[in-house]
Amino acid sequence: QVQLVESGGGLVQPGGSLRLSCTTSKSIFSVYEMGWYRQAPGKQRELVAKTTGLGTISYENFAKGRFTLSRDDAKNTLFLQMNDLKPEDTAIYYCNLNVGAIYWGQGTQVTVSS
Repeated sequence: QVQLVESGGGLVQPGGSLRLSCTTSKSIFSVYEMGWYRQAPGKQRELVAKTTGLGTISYENFAKGRFTLSRDDAKNTLFLQMNDLKPEDTAIYYCNLNVGAIYWGQGTQVTVSS
């Protein structure tokens, strides 16, 4: 059973920053893909950014230039650094792991509000 443990959400003012972390019991190097999705109230879950096991990273357009995906392979941890946050970034952020089977973290709330 693969486990995903997320942390780092919270309340931040517009223009602020947060860093989300997702630690997995699986070696990131061995996965097909690992990434972050988000779901705002009343909206569908959407991709934010993802990486392949070998390190190819991709971002959705709204994340480019503001969000940075990185990883610590020794700790099996994926990070999402989010800068210049906007109210429309408010959502529950979910870590996702694809090893053939798909796994989701429990989600962490990010609220951007003044």
